[in-house]
Amino acid sequence: MITQTPKAFGASSFRALFMLAAFLVLATLKSDAQTPLAQTKEAPPPVDRAASGDSPDDPGPLATDASSALTHAAIRHAVAKVADWQLAHSENAFNQQWTFAALYDGLLAASRTSGDPRYRDAVLKLAAKYDWKLLDGRFPHADDMALGQSYLDLYVEAPSAKRDSVRIADTKAILDRLVARPDDPQKLLWWWCDALFMAPPVLARMSAVTADRKYLDYMDKEWWETSASLYNPTEHLYFRDSRYFTQHESNGAPIFWARGNGWVMGAFVKVLEVMPKDYPTRAKYIAQYKEMAGKIASIQGKDGLWRSGLLDPASYDLPEVSGSAFFTYSIAWGINQGILDRAKFQPVVEKSWAGILSHIYADGRLGSIQPIDGAPGKFKPSASYVYGVGGFLLAASEVDAMARTK
Repeated sequence: MITQTPKAFGASSFRALFMLAAFLVLATLKSDAQTPLAQTKEAPPPVDRAASGDSPDDPGPLATDASSALTHAAIRHAVAKVADWQLAHSENAFNQQWTFAALYDGLLAASRTSGDPRYRDAVLKLAAKYDWKLLDGRFPHADDMALGQSYLDLYVEAPSAKRDSVRIADTKAILDRLVARPDDPQKLLWWWCDALFMAPPVLARMSAVTADRKYLDYMDKEWWETSASLYNPTEHLYFRDSRYFTQHESNGAPIFWARGNGWVMGAFVKVLEVMPKDYPTRAKYIAQYKEMAGKIASIQGKDGLWRSGLLDPASYDLPEVSGSAFFTYSIAWGINQGILDRAKFQPVVEKSWAGILSHIYADGRLGSIQPIDGAPGKFKPSASYVYGVGGFLLAASEVDAMARTK
């Protein structure tokens, strides 16, 4: 049974657990690194769009029992309602794709929030099914490394007696190849902003687990190369990729995709919660994070949420819950860590949390999530996809922590 509360299992606890893990397994991992794992030459399966979600014409009525009260009981109820529905509808289709990787992160957070081990156990079952391996058919694609976040967290959270290095051996082998790979000066490694959520947190966690700074140093170098290309220092938002440098919304504004920027905001949390306080460029991450949080708060919709195209909300009928959930997660974390001013940002989180809850259906479906895409778009109110649920469950974990300390 998992008994940690979000307050007890915060960023400092994460760092402590990772450092303890480093002492326990460093020697084992060093020997493992001498024996390369067999590499698959098969291309990874295409993203299973059917498994990752759907958009039925009749999803049934909206829920009437999802309270926006910032109490542990109310938040835990919302977590259970959504997580239980998601497990029932998608556990049989769990796979190694980035879409589901975000859900697994959320399910692990759900167990920490609720104390219910079923969500964590479902991720453990998935990991065992795939022998704790990542997809590796299109190295060095960041999306295929996203699952490593859950593998590393499951490794660290395991009791010492069950902390088996096999849980992270394949991830480590792939990251070792990544950091040894020379950069191609003609092509940015992480050329799309979503990639910052997929690979950097895995590198940061591996650095903490192994006490080897090479992973963090590599991540740092590549992060700021991506930032130099895609971050707009005037708007304080990331372009999804270089295709959007010269494209505009109907109102003439630049195109900044909600979920893409949500991925980046989530990445700040995942990286900073395990990055050493004395890391040389940590202040640079904090500064960009605060710039983005301020911008995102300033364009929040009246319903508490954000549209798919951040700077032209009038062109999009529905709010976009996946991007909104990652914004909520990240901003609540910043409040909890004392990085963001509580008086200024807590009302933003309270409004966004209430807005997200208004899109839960009576059976637990979380709607208004944009399907798989790489740009702003339109979708049905019923649209529900696993990565958006992952973002919601991560947001719940930090909203719960925020509520306990307000």
